Amino acid sequence: MFNSIHRNISGWVMLATALLLATACGKQEESAYQPSLSPRSQSQATEYVVGIHPLHNPQRLMDVYGPIVDYMNSHIPEARFKLEASRNYGEFEKKLYAGHFDFAMPNPYQTILSLKHGYRIFGKMDDDEVFYGIILIRKDSGIREVADLKGKAVAYPAETAVAATMMPQYYLHAHGIDVNRDIENRYVGSQESVIMDVLLGHVAAGATWPVPWEAFSAEYPDLASQLIVKWKTKPLLNNGWVARKNIPAAVADRFAQLLFDLNQSGQGKALLERLPLSRFEPATDETYRPVRDFLAIFSKTIRRVEY
Repeated sequence: MFNSIHRNISGWVMLATALLLATACGKQEESAYQPSLSPRSQSQATEYVVGIHPLHNPQRLMDVYGPIVDYMNSHIPEARFKLEASRNYGEFEKKLYAGHFDFAMPNPYQTILSLKHGYRIFGKMDDDEVFYGIILIRKDSGIREVADLKGKAVAYPAETAVAATMMPQYYLHAHGIDVNRDIENRYVGSQESVIMDVLLGHVAAGATWPVPWEAFSAEYPDLASQLIVKWKTKPLLNNGWVARKNIPAAVADRFAQLLFDLNQSGQGKALLERLPLSRFEPATDETYRPVRDFLAIFSKTIRRVEY
């Protein structure tokens, strides 16, 4: 099993180094991205902090979403937007629920909880059809059926991840696994860590979602070829966009409209392609009713969660 990994040792070293930096040096990476403005615009602009939940490690998140923040800065001169990443879900949620972010893109669960902490929902990622969970195994694992996971360990990024944790846990429940007794649940901190734990054989299976898996497959095809997406969940609503209720309406509305119009220009489409995403779209509290319904079922059958 490990011989194939040794044959790809150079790829593993590169990836392990990247993951180490992402987790151990999270704070340093958070400050790596700083939008550049002229002295005049800096003196006149009000700063707004933008937070994106940890759907990637901090450095990759900065690389992908930093250009969108630059775009906002170039189109809203009276404001200065600063992107801030978080090392893990817990750190992001602490900041979000403390009102640290002015604008944020939380996962669906965090989107709903943010309403209790001074935020309003104004938008979301489109492409709901690709917001689903996947469960990875090694090709040589010998696992054939869901029941084969009994007595084994399964990795997830965090307890509050929706597509990468809650939806896969409900999938396992629906296919005969008592998630709280039949398997060992390991919450390993990030999507990339889930993938690596499966690759190295630390767990029998790992849950994530298509975006980080496709990014990993593109960057490390030799390593990804040793894994297989064994099971997929049904889709649910994609990640939301929220703004603090005390943000000036003119700024919040302009920010939202720029997001929604990205797919109308060549520059905007190029920014969306990096995510990858077809577009952002308007949303409200009512839009996320299907997520509330899922959370109610999850809370009754798997483990209790606030919603």
